[in-house]
Amino acid sequence: MIDSLLKNADPMVAAALDRALSGKDISADEAVALFDCTGLEMTLAVAVADELRRRAVGYNVTYVVNRNINFTNVCIKQCGFCAFSRDFREEEGYFLPTEEIVRRAKEAAALGATEVCIQAGLPPKMDGQLYANICRAVKKELPEIHIHAFSPEEVLYGAIRSETPVSEYLKILKEAGVGSLPGTAAEILDQDMRDSISPGRISAKDWVSIIKQAHALSIPTTSTIMYGHRETSRHKADHIALLREIQKETHGFTEFVPLSFVHTEAPMYSRGSLPNIRPGADGNEVMKMHAVARIMLNNHIPNIQVSWVKEGARMSQLLLAAGVNDFGGTLINESISTAAGAQHGQLMKPKEMRQLIRSAGRTPAQRSTTYRTLRVFSDEGGGEDSALDSADAAQFGSFHQLIKLDKFRYKDSKKQ
Repeated sequence: MIDSLLKNADPMVAAALDRALSGKDISADEAVALFDCTGLEMTLAVAVADELRRRAVGYNVTYVVNRNINFTNVCIKQCGFCAFSRDFREEEGYFLPTEEIVRRAKEAAALGATEVCIQAGLPPKMDGQLYANICRAVKKELPEIHIHAFSPEEVLYGAIRSETPVSEYLKILKEAGVGSLPGTAAEILDQDMRDSISPGRISAKDWVSIIKQAHALSIPTTSTIMYGHRETSRHKADHIALLREIQKETHGFTEFVPLSFVHTEAPMYSRGSLPNIRPGADGNEVMKMHAVARIMLNNHIPNIQVSWVKEGARMSQLLLAAGVNDFGGTLINESISTAAGAQHGQLMKPKEMRQLIRSAGRTPAQRSTTYRTLRVFSDEGGGEDSALDSADAAQFGSFHQLIKLDKFRYKDSKKQ
């Protein structure tokens, strides 16, 4: 059916989709055409992405039971898209001590989490050993937990603060218990664009270098893009093509996660500080991003994840028909998107994920951080409620509550 419809499509789009269905990589130029397409061509791109997903990973849709621990929102950087960070002088700055990070990790493990994701702002005058010390403390109490922690931006900052070469710093983090890195801080891997939306942030060159060094040390990472602000179709296509080239060289990416720009509280949008800022991606853009990602990366990165925090439950469910095969994590505490104005909550329980996946005609499966299948819920009624399913989300607190607590006020922190 797809083949017959391709005959009526735009020739360049049809050729690109035919190439993808033949198991070949499409070019960045062809990807631009797919990002720009509408109507029949967009429908076909989504259908091809769905077929490639079926061939690559079948009908299971995975998720991971995890907890985000964003231990401080104090940051020396002032990125235009970030509403999470606070200058150290602001009254809403917080800093969780290591014992609180460990407590949250233990609470998550008791509820069935297999992963803790640890990320934060870049606090001034940070002890260069802080990241490693946090990991050692968590691993001492929870030797089996997977620590997914520290973006390339954080790795670079930690290396600078500890006066240690990045390669050596990565070894220290690995020895301390880091199992994988989040491939965040990528935004758009085009330096002119980065200088526009986040001047002073880690350079595209350094991001790529740190990712490659991590992979060389057998530290896997995720990969991401942030879109829906000032970027063009060319930016998006080139970004994904670069990730594809890295993966061909290192084979270290576990997944690709498109992150749509949440504009509501983002300074560069709310303050009007940059011209031509869009209020995030529209529905068609979101569908095409996930579909084109599958088409471009299918031969190299088999897992395309939807961010339910960004897109919400309904859109995330629809994206399972556009090349997506992973629902991400339960998160428990999500602070960064929430601070920017995302309205989709800080926790999605495993039971809810399984219901959404099943009603989309797919089979839910719980996975590890590195995509080892832990359990497949093949029966319609399978998957009894877990401890996390029965938990009250209010018990975990929220970002908006956290920034008001005197207990963790940054100005009261004696150690960073």
